[in-house]
Amino acid sequence: MPAYHSQFTKANLRVGNMALLPLRTQFKGPAPKDTSQMDIIDEALYFFKANVFFRNYEIKSEGDRTLIYITLYISECLKKLQKCSSKNNGQKEMHTLAVSNHCIPGERGFPLNAMYLKPKDRSEEDNMRAYLLQLRQETGLRLCELVFDPATDTPSKWWMCFVKRKFMDKSLSAPGH
Repeated sequence: MPAYHSQFTKANLRVGNMALLPLRTQFKGPAPKDTSQMDIIDEALYFFKANVFFRNYEIKSEGDRTLIYITLYISECLKKLQKCSSKNNGQKEMHTLAVSNHCIPGERGFPLNAMYLKPKDRSEEDNMRAYLLQLRQETGLRLCELVFDPATDTPSKWWMCFVKRKFMDKSLSAPGH
């Protein structure tokens, strides 16, 4: 069975060779506002549990590169959320993780430099960093809504069981973190 790919194949805007797709978000950033029912973050959350089992992933569009980044980021979020005792605590952790220093394509610590193009200039680098920050903030917020059970205010075991899984055998965090 093949991995799930992004339905967002026609990207008008790009940052590097990643699709700069519209988002339903209140966070500031370069992504255009989206009013549809499903954006790339919803798609990544929806396909996460299936895609996380794949060691190989064939990139078919720029939207797939965005999907890969969000999927890897969800894995990082779950590692942080497993230690949280409440949704409020989880939201604070997600904010801290989102705004923490993170590598972008072309930098030494980025795990998928072979698949992503380095930004051409300082302007594109700033745009990419802002877009990834916007993706990280919104993904963390939406993930908390899914992971925490409203009745018990504890993380769902049906999400926490994916903490040890590594999509494509990669991680956004440096080894040992």
